[in-house]
Amino acid sequence: MKTPFLLTVFSLLLSAPAVAQSSGDLLPDLDPAGIGAQPVVTTMDDNGENGPLRGTVTDDSAWQDTGIAIPAFATNREQPTPANSSGTTALGLDLARVVFNDLRNNGLFRPVGPDALPRPSYEQITAPAFSTWQGRSAEMLVQGYVRAGADGRLTVGCYLYDVALQSELAREGWVVLPSEWRRAAHKCADLVYSRLSGESPFFDSRIAYIAETGPKDNRIKRLAIMDSDGANHRFITNGRSTALTPRYSPDYRKIAYLSYTDGNPRIYVYDIDTREQVLVTESSNPTFAPRWSPDGRWILYSMASGGNTDIYRVSAAGGGRPIRLTDNPGIDVGGSYSPDGTQIVFESDRSGAQQCYVMNADGSNQRRISFASGRCATPEWSPRGDQIAFTRIAGDFNIAVMTPSGGNVRVLTDGWQDEAPTWAPNGRIIQFFRSERGSGDSSIWQVDLTGENLRRLQTPVGASDPAWGPVLP
Repeated sequence: MKTPFLLTVFSLLLSAPAVAQSSGDLLPDLDPAGIGAQPVVTTMDDNGENGPLRGTVTDDSAWQDTGIAIPAFATNREQPTPANSSGTTALGLDLARVVFNDLRNNGLFRPVGPDALPRPSYEQITAPAFSTWQGRSAEMLVQGYVRAGADGRLTVGCYLYDVALQSELAREGWVVLPSEWRRAAHKCADLVYSRLSGESPFFDSRIAYIAETGPKDNRIKRLAIMDSDGANHRFITNGRSTALTPRYSPDYRKIAYLSYTDGNPRIYVYDIDTREQVLVTESSNPTFAPRWSPDGRWILYSMASGGNTDIYRVSAAGGGRPIRLTDNPGIDVGGSYSPDGTQIVFESDRSGAQQCYVMNADGSNQRRISFASGRCATPEWSPRGDQIAFTRIAGDFNIAVMTPSGGNVRVLTDGWQDEAPTWAPNGRIIQFFRSERGSGDSSIWQVDLTGENLRRLQTPVGASDPAWGPVLP
């Protein structure tokens, strides 16, 4: 059984790093100082994480150069913890490193990490030595602490300060099991990201993907999951059956995926908590790309029959009769619901070439939306509803985005074979997989909507078909 992360969520007191515990859901951010002004935005020079921070005031939209100092988290006293064999002091450094890497890899900010900064005392967490950070030209400061309780659980606090204003901007804290310490760090990074960018968080999320091993002509493909930064990796299936195209359920609790056993396709729903799975549908006909409806009740998929491939809908609980949504000569594949569940985007070759179409959720009002050069495949609706990501095929395969009406097409990558986009929970970053010419080896990459900040995610083996899940509760 998966242990819940937030055993206790608490609001942090203003005067000292003490905790008032309360049970229940995550509490709203506190703003005891009543700060209404936006924090000053700063830039950092290009010397990397060890370079000095230099303050430069700019407009509210230019957050990508914000200088943020993230020193090691403090501890009230050195204590052993299963989360780190060296104790809470070492764990405080690890926590800050995770926050630093989250914010650095996101590309919006240029933080300075804990290995290049002095470590504040425990008492300074709620009473920062602002003169120290002003002397380093830091404009934003992230400080935190970690304490080990008698029951073995960890208390982690996170504070965001505006150094120029000498004011607190946000604070939160969590009580977690030692095995879940990284989630507290991701939550801290989410707090900073959301407060400074105005966007929804996404660091405390997980990714499902297909782990690939073996030679090119005989790949073993297993379902695997990991944290958004690649940590806490776990294989779900053993590789005896080929696994393909995973997708998280809207509530994060389950994963739908396609499995081929003895050549017969089956769609399963795997329960992450119980580690049990339910057969949703099976057929001797080729079957593709299961996708969830936003309410979690339905799964879309494509199936070939009699030389025609159409899109179907079936109950996610399994055992129901599939409902065919398309009935057009040609190949209709995929299907991704709009966030409100009223429309579905899919790909079809009914016009003579692979293009993207939109239809109502019941299959009515089917219309083509892609008319730019090249072909359009694997469309995926943004969680925000404002964009559709897709694979643009024009010689090479690249990741592109367009509006739901098909306008404002922008190509974001320039690899040889980049395909199968999946959105971050906040709808501002896209993951995909890239195949290498010749070897066919695949890996997971991500890029933001500017087409910049391209980076590869580290996985223990080859990786394809990523699926970014929602932010964890």
